[in-house]
Amino acid sequence: MEANMISNAERAQVLTEALPYIKRYTGKVVVVKYGGNAMVNEELKRQVMEDIVLLWLIGVKVVLVHGGGPEISELMNRLGKKAEFVDGLRVTDRETVDIVQMVLAGKVNKSLVTLLETMGGKAMGISGMDGRLIEATMKDERLGFVGEITNVNIAPVADLLEKGYIPVVSTVGCDAEGNIYNINGDTAAAYLAGAIGAERLIMMTDITGILRDRNDPSSLIPSVTVAHAAKLKEEGIVSGGMIPKVDCCIEAISKGVQNVVIMDGRVPHSILMELLTDEGAGTMVTR
Repeated sequence: MEANMISNAERAQVLTEALPYIKRYTGKVVVVKYGGNAMVNEELKRQVMEDIVLLWLIGVKVVLVHGGGPEISELMNRLGKKAEFVDGLRVTDRETVDIVQMVLAGKVNKSLVTLLETMGGKAMGISGMDGRLIEATMKDERLGFVGEITNVNIAPVADLLEKGYIPVVSTVGCDAEGNIYNINGDTAAAYLAGAIGAERLIMMTDITGILRDRNDPSSLIPSVTVAHAAKLKEEGIVSGGMIPKVDCCIEAISKGVQNVVIMDGRVPHSILMELLTDEGAGTMVTR
């Protein structure tokens, strides 16, 4: 429906219907994991940031956790360095981890902070290295400096929320020796959401959610329990790149997150549809 076709009465009705949801989430923490296709399309990026600022303005404590895989690959190409992947994870030698740090903690992080600020939000960008937020160790020698999270010191994020900021977190971690690690964004979001006691974790991806038939978007499974999700993995309905995402949902719930939603970040205003409407969006994973 075109904006100019909506009457003021209809707008008022929409806002009234959102009221119970606004009451439910005001003062609660919602972690949004953002990356992939929704990030490389500038118009979509603006809409996602608009949604986050709107939620912040109605009192939701939003933590934005972001990746930046396409930007990392793009800079590597420009520097004449070929990206290599093992089991979907980027092989990260010392030179590559420097690039990861530059792109994630620098370019991507600060561009998102600036966008949130220009839309009227109050945002602060930090990396997993700041305040030792994400401590990690080497996951697998074949992958180089790809990190497995060993500890989360949530104080920097909690302090920013308390001061009224939207924390924008880039997923690079560190260890006691000062090594820097490339951390999987979904995993980092799950650990952070658990550590902060989030009401909900929203995983924005480039698929609708968990599909019973991967070629049929109308076969979306709107909600699953942790046990049902494990069964869908056994049956092969959850397969390929969806397996680590579902594992992260289960991880987040085991760490105390109330529920996790996997949704299509390419759909305009999908965050608002999920949090402030009856229909919701994507697949919700619950305890």
